[in-house]
Amino acid sequence: MKNIFVINVGHTFAHSPGRFNKTLLQNNTNYFANRPGFDVRTTEVGKKYNLEEVEKYKWADIIIYHTPIWWFQIPFGFKEYIDKVFTAGHQNGIYTSDGRSRKNPSINYGTGGSLHGKKYLLTTSWNAPEDAFKLEGEFFDQKSVDEGPLYAFHKMNKFIGLEFIASTHFHDMEKNADVPRELKKKINF
Repeated sequence: MKNIFVINVGHTFAHSPGRFNKTLLQNNTNYFANRPGFDVRTTEVGKKYNLEEVEKYKWADIIIYHTPIWWFQIPFGFKEYIDKVFTAGHQNGIYTSDGRSRKNPSINYGTGGSLHGKKYLLTTSWNAPEDAFKLEGEFFDQKSVDEGPLYAFHKMNKFIGLEFIASTHFHDMEKNADVPRELKKKINF
């Protein structure tokens, strides 16, 4: 049995209704419901949640994050979720410390996570077109989503012990969204 925890970060804020990430959550739920050997739990960051979320992280074999990107970062509601849940998980199954010892505080930073052996996937949805990351002279200076804007997000997950599996990024989702085409992209489980 594989335990899958899917976190939908998309929610209504300003001119963003959060529909695409909700669709990804529903697609995941349907995908795993039709396959034996999977148990799925979900969270929608835009709805009420409690600190049972720590237990979901501890329970999961694979965590799937579906997040829009607002102003080149994860939305403020997701940052609040992470701050609250990970803090509640300190010495409670998410991480024990930052990994260093008082004897030698210069080494082993980022090795105190408790979720070793667990993995995560990431999907992001952007207004930015894919070429803004790839073409010389364009805004992101030829840095990928994972190496550029979301580098710290990946380090945060490594800090708690999670292993990165893969990411899928959906581009141009505000001005030129082609949802049927985007949903054909393979999300690597």
